Amino acid sequence: MARTASIWLVGLATVCERASSAQMNPGDASAAVEAAAPLNYFVHAAGPAAIPTLRLGWALAGMSVLVCVIVAGLLATAIFRRRPPVAPDAIPPDSGGMRAVTTGTVISAVVLLVALIYVMFTLETVASPARHPALTISVSARDWWWKVDYQDASDSQRNFTTANEIHIPVGEPVRIELHSADVIHAFWVPQLAGKTQTIPGQTNEQWIQADRAGIYRGQCTQFCGAQHAHMAFEVVAQDRATFEAWRSAQGQTAPALSGDPLQHQGQQLFIDRCAGCHTIRGTDARGVQAPDLTHLISRRELAAGALTNTPDHLRDWIEHAQTIKPDSLMPDIALNASEAAALSAYLATLR
Repeated sequence: MARTASIWLVGLATVCERASSAQMNPGDASAAVEAAAPLNYFVHAAGPAAIPTLRLGWALAGMSVLVCVIVAGLLATAIFRRRPPVAPDAIPPDSGGMRAVTTGTVISAVVLLVALIYVMFTLETVASPARHPALTISVSARDWWWKVDYQDASDSQRNFTTANEIHIPVGEPVRIELHSADVIHAFWVPQLAGKTQTIPGQTNEQWIQADRAGIYRGQCTQFCGAQHAHMAFEVVAQDRATFEAWRSAQGQTAPALSGDPLQHQGQQLFIDRCAGCHTIRGTDARGVQAPDLTHLISRRELAAGALTNTPDHLRDWIEHAQTIKPDSLMPDIALNASEAAALSAYLATLR
């Protein structure tokens, strides 16, 4: 019970902090609202792969509401309009009930057939983009985070690995290659495209496109274990120049340390205690079991959306990962005050 309460409080604090961020930065308010309201996909779509699905959702929702109204009306009629009493051994004449059943069956079959045709038409519409994607991103789902690889550039310095945050240029289709390292997951960015499963041993593909800049929330939608609900990610759509600047920066190795001895102490502490799982390019940390942290501070969120990326949350995640995200592969790391200060000083350089 205490564990559940702590997780709920962490989620509430995260939502509140995102809201306050939107107030503090008016220029980013719309992007923050996009990220903080993942269920508004029923009202808004932001790309050509999502608009047909949005319309299909409206049509099916309208049909479902209409069916419910008709059923409720028939039920009310049956309750308040009774047949006249007859003798127990009498066989009353047919009052047209079979005709109503036949008519209802035919109408239902026609409506369902039309809905099926519309669904197939929508699937065909969103199957492939209008033009060939110039960018391919490989996304690997893991319990419970997303490994993101940019590996399609001829210049090796523009190829790198990041986690839980996908950046794309606005107005351009992007191919997503989907893999799974453990169990079946599902990749879904509702305002940009439909769901696609990630299956171990199989590569699936999806394409997404954002027609306007913003931050779009994504989520695993296939139950995959204890922290399925905390397996989120973000798609950040940027204009081409901003995207290219971001990609160039992400391709660099970790920034050089200053002369601050606290940073060097923190780096050594990271190598000793974290390098078995994490990578920081340009250092001796080359672990492959956990997210690449080379540019950790440039990300908006931690732990696949469980926390916003602030110094306090980062320190809390390191020391209390099993409280924030129970059963994840990230262990609680015990640090004394001097170790926490040194590690925080080092991680703050990873921009």
